[in-house]
Amino acid sequence: MTLATAYFCILIAALLPYLWTVIAKTRGKRYDNRDPRGWIARQDDPRVQRAHAAHLNAFEAFAPFAAAVLMAQQAGIAPARIALLAIVFVVFRLLHGVLYLAGRAALRSLAWLGGFVCVVVLMAQAILAVAA
Repeated sequence: MTLATAYFCILIAALLPYLWTVIAKTRGKRYDNRDPRGWIARQDDPRVQRAHAAHLNAFEAFAPFAAAVLMAQQAGIAPARIALLAIVFVVFRLLHGVLYLAGRAALRSLAWLGGFVCVVVLMAQAILAVAA
């Protein structure tokens, strides 16, 4: 695995919010692009609401993940280690969204935690590497 793999994972993580929003907008009643926030607020289908929540959470998770990968790369962490943690993060985030859509709150939280741990490990390794 190379650093390109980790960078590809950043791209995937950047696109995930849009996957969940497409699902929300295609499952709801007659999407209104003139008032997207009002439209989502008027939806009574819990699947639409969960897809929208997954969309928002994916945006929240993206910036720390991208920063963690770039921090680790800049600090000289082994590219294979960065790539592995990046892949694991993306898998957890995909699971997070699927579990959000399925209404499986406890498993969704575990998937969130798994992705969060990947970010913390990448950042901690970068901090330790530059502090040495």
